[in-house]
Amino acid sequence: MAKWLRVPHTLVLLFVMMVLALAATWVLPQGSFEQVTDEQGRALVVAGSYERAGERVVLGPDALFTVVPRALAASQGIIFFVLIVGGAISVLRATGMIDAVLGAVLRRVGHSPGLLIMVGMGVFAAGSSTIGVAEEYIPFAAMLIALCVAMRMDVMTAIGILVVGYGIGYGVAALNPFTVLVAQDVAGLEPTSGQWYRWALFLPFLAIGVHHVWSYARRVQADPSKSLMAGVEVAHPPPAEYPPLDGRRLLVLVLTLATLGLMVWGIARRDWYLEELGALFLGLALFAGVAGGIRLDDTAKRFAEGAAELATTAVLIGFARSIGLLLEDGQVLHTIVHALAGPLEMVGAYGAAVGMMLLQSVMNFFIPSGSGQAFVTMPIMAPLGDLVGVGRQTAVLAFQFGDGLMNMIVPTNVVLMSILGVAGIPYDRWFRFIFPLILKLLAAAAVAMVVAVAIGYQ
Repeated sequence: MAKWLRVPHTLVLLFVMMVLALAATWVLPQGSFEQVTDEQGRALVVAGSYERAGERVVLGPDALFTVVPRALAASQGIIFFVLIVGGAISVLRATGMIDAVLGAVLRRVGHSPGLLIMVGMGVFAAGSSTIGVAEEYIPFAAMLIALCVAMRMDVMTAIGILVVGYGIGYGVAALNPFTVLVAQDVAGLEPTSGQWYRWALFLPFLAIGVHHVWSYARRVQADPSKSLMAGVEVAHPPPAEYPPLDGRRLLVLVLTLATLGLMVWGIARRDWYLEELGALFLGLALFAGVAGGIRLDDTAKRFAEGAAELATTAVLIGFARSIGLLLEDGQVLHTIVHALAGPLEMVGAYGAAVGMMLLQSVMNFFIPSGSGQAFVTMPIMAPLGDLVGVGRQTAVLAFQFGDGLMNMIVPTNVVLMSILGVAGIPYDRWFRFIFPLILKLLAAAAVAMVVAVAIGYQ
């Protein structure tokens, strides 16, 4: 490829976006919506209350550099979780358990890559749709990579199974407490209401995702030169030989499964999040090392090596968060929301419904947090929908599509950047893989929005 056509490093791309965000604070009107605090202490935007700022805030060029430490601090939860998971996976690999399990799985499903793709994506999508799993999927990346490479697929297929499954699960989520329930609460809807339509959309959208990943995987199997990862070193290659699943490795497997089960229980029943989950994987690393017969010094060394491998990922997360902080500091984030929402009042109900979905898709770049996006946009979208004939349940669906589907492509999404970092996938390679699917899913989402308006979805 010619030098001038080469896409720069992901860190360079994010820094360019930071520069553009800073420039936006210099040229866009500054302002904000009035905010009120609800009974749960959450800040909600008051629709129709946007006002220009009285005195302009001017951010200097030094903000590009001072914002990064703040962004790293603001993202410390996910950063430390990623580092701990990286350390834990390194210890698990040192015990031989992961390779032994991969060998056992290959002996059973190695003849059917399609089954792995379909079942894997279905499981990831179901977890995101119901209990809002996202960051918790990061530990599965290494195992999926080794499994897919051993089945003559590639790293892109493995991460496609993971990210596309999670993204579709969020996009058509039935019960996700971090997106659906928050958005419904803000919109004044009964929690979990309207889930019948979201469940009806689940399988069609999942089928689109499975077809995309499976079609790509088949091309790679038929001709490895077609892989988008050609020339990129495999982050977690499969071993030349698989060790037996003996007693020690079986005990480590039981500990790992128990940790994952405890993680699911804690999320669902005790509202555990990154702090508790990080503690779980830290404990898993320690006990797995002991059960696997690794000396404490070697366990510590392996843990440190695994965490160090993800240092670049931690930096990428901080740079991704910096973009949003610059827009907030420069008081233009609400200006962007206000400007994008205005034109929706000029089109009919069907056009407004599709427009709301596209608006939410754009906003996901600036506000990649699902619950954060709900708090900023839903107080505006819900009453706007009342004016243009779009039901509030449909407005929530527009938010879901914009948030969930775009999670798979926006570089400001720290979960996506974490997974790509673990897998060693350059963002430009991922973009080439995921962009055609995003277009297909957005087209399907537009149809779903039109149908929702037509049937008076409530």
